[in-house]
Amino acid sequence: MSNELVKYDPELNTIPLRKFTPIEMNLFFSIVSRMRDQGNKTVRFSFDQLKELSNYKPTANKRFIDDIENTYQKILSLRFGRRSKSGLNREFFVMFTEFEIKGEAEEPYVDIQIYPKALHLLNDLESWVRYALTEFRNLKSSYAKTMFRLIKQFRTTGYSYFSKEDFFELLDIPKSYWNSPSNVDKKVIKPIREELTPLFRGLTIRKKYGKGRGKPVIGYSFTWKPERKDANDFSQGKFQDERQKLFNIQHNDELSDKEKWRAIDKVKCLPLGTTEKQVLAEKQAEHDQKIRDQARQEFLADLRKGFGKHA
Repeated sequence: MSNELVKYDPELNTIPLRKFTPIEMNLFFSIVSRMRDQGNKTVRFSFDQLKELSNYKPTANKRFIDDIENTYQKILSLRFGRRSKSGLNREFFVMFTEFEIKGEAEEPYVDIQIYPKALHLLNDLESWVRYALTEFRNLKSSYAKTMFRLIKQFRTTGYSYFSKEDFFELLDIPKSYWNSPSNVDKKVIKPIREELTPLFRGLTIRKKYGKGRGKPVIGYSFTWKPERKDANDFSQGKFQDERQKLFNIQHNDELSDKEKWRAIDKVKCLPLGTTEKQVLAEKQAEHDQKIRDQARQEFLADLRKGFGKHA
């Protein structure tokens, strides 16, 4: 299922996925990918199908059922709504109304139905956000997953900006980070930069500072090379996809050497630190070779001098 696409109305990107774990995000958007253009009919997912779609690793069905239930409980917390221009008429609704788990069936399954007032999120789309499910589910950090979706919404413009308030809300960043820029840099921006640089050529992240004492951060901007409007999100094959990701890493001046090495490890599914050890070992080998070459040249020079004295 390497070419499975997720496609939905941009309104879905405005709803913070509060407290969703990366596994729950994978399950949710795997469901979204198959619920598109299904109207309000009940859609059945076998456990095997949902596990494959979401790249779910634990195999025990009891654990899987718990994760599905936790995902649905968090889906119920997502509140969609509309209000009239006057603000006097308001309505709120959830995305799915039926979510039935049958773990004791001969072939366990989940039945899901979308709420009628949420149909516009996945059906007859006039505008949309679209991306490859494989790329999304392979991201490890929940912050990187959310930022990936938000960037994909503006993929053909190459630019997006978020006020600090919107950035914290959409990414569900703890309030304790509000006055701790170092925590935001280390635990939010760093994983976003490392994980998304392979996917967006020339990705840069900039902070916008306000005026006054201390010049507080008031927003975050993201730039990258815009995608063509006719570009698709299909995999070009494992070798070509990896080659493109490594190119994007090596040619991004925003990453330090260590960040590049970590990003390469993640792309190649290597233990973190593998590329760094390899690069440092190669540099040490080059250094040792230079020392040996220099010693050899000095030895030959001494020999020539000795021959000259006896000539």
